[in-house]
Order: sequence, then C-alpha cells, then structure tokens
Amino acid sequence: MEPKKARYYEQTGDGAVVCRLCPNRCRIPDGGRGRCRLRENRGGVLLARSWGRTVTAAIDPIEKKPLYHFLPGSRILSIGPNGCTLACRNCQNWSISQEKSPTSLIEPADLVELAGRDGSVGVAFTYTEPLLWFEYLLDAAPLLRDAGLKTVLVTNGYLEEEPARELAPLVDAFNIDLKSMDDGFYGEMCGGAVEPVKRFIEIAAAVSHVEVTNLLVPGLNDGDGQIEALAAWVAGVSREIPVHFSRFFPVYRMTDRPPTPPKRLEAAYAIAKRHLDHVYIGNIHVEGAGDTYCPSCGAVVVERRGYATGPVPPGGLCPSCGAAIKGVWST
Repeated sequence: MEPKKARYYEQTGDGAVVCRLCPNRCRIPDGGRGRCRLRENRGGVLLARSWGRTVTAAIDPIEKKPLYHFLPGSRILSIGPNGCTLACRNCQNWSISQEKSPTSLIEPADLVELAGRDGSVGVAFTYTEPLLWFEYLLDAAPLLRDAGLKTVLVTNGYLEEEPARELAPLVDAFNIDLKSMDDGFYGEMCGGAVEPVKRFIEIAAAVSHVEVTNLLVPGLNDGDGQIEALAAWVAGVSREIPVHFSRFFPVYRMTDRPPTPPKRLEAAYAIAKRHLDHVYIGNIHVEGAGDTYCPSCGAVVVERRGYATGPVPPGGLCPSCGAAIKGVWST
C-alpha cells in the first residue's frame, strides 16, 4: 500500500521539509528521511512510512510495561514500530529501534479484532517508540475505544507540544521514560533534551493515567541529588504518579558499565518515597518494592512478585482503612 501522508511538517520552498512531530525537527531533503528513518520526504510531501507496520506482536502482562496502577493482573496485546526518535547508547531493544528490521502491516480494523482475543484488554504501543506512529495512533485509538478496548503508550515522551495535546486525550494510560533531570545526560547519552519530556508528562497527566520509569545507570544518573530532583519534580505534577526505578544492564553501546547495584535501587526507592505515594523497583526482585501500599495507613493494597499480581481490592480501596488508591482498577 502507498505510504500515508504525515502530519506536522512544513515545506521550506527548496524541496525540503521540516518535520515538526518531535523536537529533533529534522530538515529532510527531497528523497531523504528523518533521523528516525520512518518519515520520508517525497516531492515536498512528508510520508509516514511506518504507518501500521509492526516489528512484533505479543500478549504481555500489563505489569511488564510497567503499569502497576492500570488494570493490574490483566494482559494486553503489544506492538511497536521499527524506529525511535532518540539514540540511547543503552537501548535494550536496539535491534528493532536503531536498525532496520522486518515489519508486518496491521490495519486499524484488524488491530481491533486482534486486541479482542485471548483476554487482552486492548493494545500497548510499545517496545520501540510508538510516537513515531502518530498518524496510525490517531486512526487506531478511536476504534479501540469504540470497541471498549484500552490504548496504552510506553514511550520516551519526545514529542512536540501541539501533537502531544492532540494525541494525549485518545490514550488511556502512559508509561513515560524520564531518563534524567539533567539535559547533559539526555544530550550525551540519548541525543535529545529533557524539557520536551517533562512537558509531555504534564500534558499526559492532565488527561490520562500516567506512570513514569527511570532507568538508573551507575555513575551517570543515579546520584542521590539526581534521584531527589526527579522525584520532587514528578511530585510537583502529582505525588500520586507511580515511579518505577529500573535496573540497568550492560547492553548495546554501554557494555563497559556494571549492572545497577541493588543497594543503589533501594536508596532511590527510599529517597523517592519521601516525595511520592507510589514507588517501585524493576528488573530485579527487592522484597516489598513491587507492592502497592496505602499512602494513608501504610497497609499493603496489592502484592506482587515479578509480573505476578495478587488480588486487587474492588475499586482500588485500601482493605485496611478504605482510602482510594489512585489508578484504574477495573474495566
């Protein structure tokens, strides 16, 4: 099929176009592609070449996204495009985000049909960078909602403000990767900037369920002050936003660093708990650090071990004091 016309670009008058979807703002000559490889200028028209083309499709636990306060214990169809807006040196999915991989087309109507199978609650657009699927998301999300299915985005949040405000109300839940509060880290390690991500989190949190993930890389973004700054900033948006601290493992272009020490993750957990109601540790088991606690009385509301989730109280109400825990607990 012919590629779909992209949204959010401007012509320069000399045959080139400037893509205005993400903060990279690539200037793309006729016949060229943007940094993401998935948006192509053909005769002064920007094309969304990745529309509906996924590198993989699988049914995952919702906790794998990770989302702990959005339909815990459920399963969700997960798909993703072949590209990314950033170039993180420690990308765990580099073979499908940074390099060309085979893809298969899934039309939006077919996606709805697939998402209704095998007990899935909807579709998680994940694995690589789903914001590159902007036009596809605009087509698919309303159909999923009409069918009573959920739309989830697991994303780096690297999007310009205008498209972010158009997309966010169509999405039921986000997990957004906030890599650091330091612009230098974003520039050196990812080839991006932090301010657009912070703005995206604010926009998404105003209209949808949001959880945040921070991968702690030893010696680069795991200092006490860095963790404190991140937790305090998220709390300024809402202290009810769950934050997941994830363990780094050597991969891709960062094989020279050791995995994050468990004690550093435990320290991050303790620091963030001073600011936030819900903090979690991922990619490693730390006893109790995957459980949801009531911020009012401290009782365990939901127990977890890995991706296995214990009983969820009706309505997300604390079984001890009856306080309502922020989240989406049932369909």
